[in-house]
Amino acid sequence: MSGELTVLNREVIGCRKCPRLVAHRETMGREKRRAYLDQEYWAKPVPGFGDAAARVLILGLAPGAHGSNRTGRMFTGDQSGKFLYPILHQAGFASQPNADGLLDGLTLTDAYITAAVRCAPPDNKPTVEEIARCAPYLDRELAALKNVNVVVALGRIGFDAYLAYLKRHGVAFKKSEIAFGHLAEYRMANGVTLLASYHPSNQNTATGRLTAAMFRKVFERAKKLAAGQ
Repeated sequence: MSGELTVLNREVIGCRKCPRLVAHRETMGREKRRAYLDQEYWAKPVPGFGDAAARVLILGLAPGAHGSNRTGRMFTGDQSGKFLYPILHQAGFASQPNADGLLDGLTLTDAYITAAVRCAPPDNKPTVEEIARCAPYLDRELAALKNVNVVVALGRIGFDAYLAYLKRHGVAFKKSEIAFGHLAEYRMANGVTLLASYHPSNQNTATGRLTAAMFRKVFERAKKLAAGQ
């Protein structure tokens, strides 16, 4: 990982800007879920991770209270991760189909995973203010990830977070012409393609709103776009 990302991730892990999120993540870490009573929870902000030379940025919502907030790595240890990583492995972005914890050996190639909010929010619903406080971390991440030409937004909050990033950096677009939807694709004025997907939450995958075939198409498309095809 680059020096810029290492410094940034150290700052992310130490962040205590949002009192509500600090309280929630630490409470979850103490109370734990019954299945994980014998485990030590991470219970801190979760940094992004992956290939510093990545062309594809995967932008999610926030850590899960008993997933990433437990393991310390994005989309690891919960149903969202169990749905995501096999697809990333099939598409050639992940070295293995499982993501269990920081020491499981997983590596990403040509992909970097982060989130709009770095702490687990109550009911998976960060406030507008909490998203705004986290935004500078995304700005610095994208500045360090110099090869990114595709952003895969998992869910509407990730989608809107990238549009807000563009607005902060003076990249012009007409909001009326950009709508969130599964496999919606937009070539933005900064040369990056924004590719949208339903979030791989248990709520979406268990109901069939998002199937493995639908999700696979997202990353097959991302791979082609990254290669300029």
